[in-house]
Amino acid sequence: MDFSWDSGQRERYELVWNETRTWPDVKEGFFSREDWERCAGLGLTGLSVPAAHGGGGLGFLDTARTVEAFGRGCPDMGLVFATMAHLFACAMPVAEHGAPELRERTLPGLCSGELIGANAITEEDAGSDVTAITTRAVRDGGDYVITGAKSFVSNAPVADVFTVYASTDPAFGHLGLSAFAVRRDTPGLTVGEPFAKVGLDSCPAAMVWLDGCRVPAANRLGREGQGAAIFQSSMRWERTCLFAAYLGRTERLLERCVAHAAERRQFGRRIGGNQAVSHRIARLRLRLEAARLLLWQACWRLDRGEHAVLDIAMAKLAVSEGAVQAGLDAMQIFAGAGVRAGGGIERELRDALPATVFSGTSEIQLEQIAKELGL
Repeated sequence: MDFSWDSGQRERYELVWNETRTWPDVKEGFFSREDWERCAGLGLTGLSVPAAHGGGGLGFLDTARTVEAFGRGCPDMGLVFATMAHLFACAMPVAEHGAPELRERTLPGLCSGELIGANAITEEDAGSDVTAITTRAVRDGGDYVITGAKSFVSNAPVADVFTVYASTDPAFGHLGLSAFAVRRDTPGLTVGEPFAKVGLDSCPAAMVWLDGCRVPAANRLGREGQGAAIFQSSMRWERTCLFAAYLGRTERLLERCVAHAAERRQFGRRIGGNQAVSHRIARLRLRLEAARLLLWQACWRLDRGEHAVLDIAMAKLAVSEGAVQAGLDAMQIFAGAGVRAGGGIERELRDALPATVFSGTSEIQLEQIAKELGL
């Protein structure tokens, strides 16, 4: 493995970091169309989509490094998450598994920012257990009729295209799942009101209901029964490249902690002179670098065509739990200023908390690691 970045990779990182760090600070409410267009202007909405369809054509490692710069620079982690969820959980399934005609009429808009994508798989009784999905897709001539409810769909209130997972043959469990690209204006598709969340506030999320939605068979991704495999394929992108944003976020917090420890004085000296503070920051750096190498290794193996199941699970676990611990460390170091809303530290912690849940909980990653070890 060689992680000495070439000039093009370094320039891309610097461009994204330097541009996004000048963006407006986090505001109340959800991201705006102007915010989305800024992301699209840097090519972030289509980084890994093939260039033939308007994307950047980047592989796993190049995409992850660019997303890391995005997470480090952008003041709003909710916007970062929304953009990457759009790319990895909607655009990439279409790019990798959609029919040529579907790719041609969908991907250019997703890459340019004209269209916003969302992923609809989670249900009230089907979170980690995708075999419990009850949404049905029944073939009717040249269409499928989809009926069901999705309980947690990020970007739903503003999405134009949904990747919907439904059972076409319940008797086969996860082997009976299929995936579809469903447009927002499809009759029978209803999006609920946005609900409040613990973090990632600017990314709206809501329930989605599908009541007899008639979707052309041409909008099916892959073959019938390939839905679980397609979802896992999208998770390979998400558990690596989306979580690279949290590497950038952790580095951003580390820089703030170092600066604060060097400037803040208590009892007549810098707080960084206290081992209780300096060692906390040193461990923060240690966790960051370890998680970064795990994630880069997973991306390197994916680029080589390896499945990298163990590497992905370890990277996702290390990055997500490291991000939460970084938020807790920063809150302790900043003390009252870290607890008070408005200073940004408490928001960083809130934005990190969902990372141990979405894209597979920490417990699921531990189970995957144990399974790969033969346990």
